[in-house]
Amino acid sequence: MTEIEEVCAFLKGVGTYYLATVEGDQPRVRPFGTAHIYDGKLYIQTGKSKDVSKQLEANPKFEICGFAKGTWIRVSGTLVGDESDEAVGSMLEAYPALKKMYAVGDGNTIVYAIENGTATFSSFTAEPRTVQF
Repeated sequence: MTEIEEVCAFLKGVGTYYLATVEGDQPRVRPFGTAHIYDGKLYIQTGKSKDVSKQLEANPKFEICGFAKGTWIRVSGTLVGDESDEAVGSMLEAYPALKKMYAVGDGNTIVYAIENGTATFSSFTAEPRTVQF
């Protein structure tokens, strides 16, 4: 399994992870649940009308944190928006429940690719392990 596949599998296994962004000088954190590899990149999804999208447009730096079975992950890097029909369509196929709220070409759906990603896996019983993708 590659590093990007390991990170994606962990996030999917967590189910709900938490995405942090910045709004001005204030951190903002909210639950997320999408993690999908498309075209060799790890993507998450949201709506362009949401504050999180506006925050990422102003400052694309982020951090994700998730916890499962005694291990937690912290992922950081830059999120780059992708509104292409192919990337959005791939995410919606991977998460069919999203089709109730989002659609390819609806002007609202956006997926974000993680660039310069760093993920650290930590627990109370082992040394942290960091991977780059």
